[in-house]
Amino acid sequence: MRFIGRRFHAVLDYMAGLLLIAAPWLFGFTSIAAATWVAVIIGVAIIGMSLFTDYEGGVVKEIPMSTHLAIDVFAGLVLAASPWLFGFADQFYGPHLILGILEAGAGLFTVSASQHAQPRRPGRQGSALRGTTH
Repeated sequence: MRFIGRRFHAVLDYMAGLLLIAAPWLFGFTSIAAATWVAVIIGVAIIGMSLFTDYEGGVVKEIPMSTHLAIDVFAGLVLAASPWLFGFADQFYGPHLILGILEAGAGLFTVSASQHAQPRRPGRQGSALRGTTH
């Protein structure tokens, strides 16, 4: 069941991206290079993807929402597994695991279709042959 609205998802995207970029300094793991780089790179990627997504928070609107959500799930799983994939789990793993699970969950539980009615385009409301007689 999808219960997260697209507008709220957009806000979450920008907040998560900023949080991930700041996480090494907020949570004190700047001395662990792999943990720092994974958080910063995924944070920058989330913000970049959000700017280019065709949703309420997008600016350029080139990436379809369904693609954005699939990438969210993939990136979340990579982020959650990154302490073990990149070998820093014995030093630090909490924020990566928690934020990764939340990122994947946001991808799974966000409504993909727009919640606003699409405006009708003029000239597409009927047959071109309407009103003609034979």
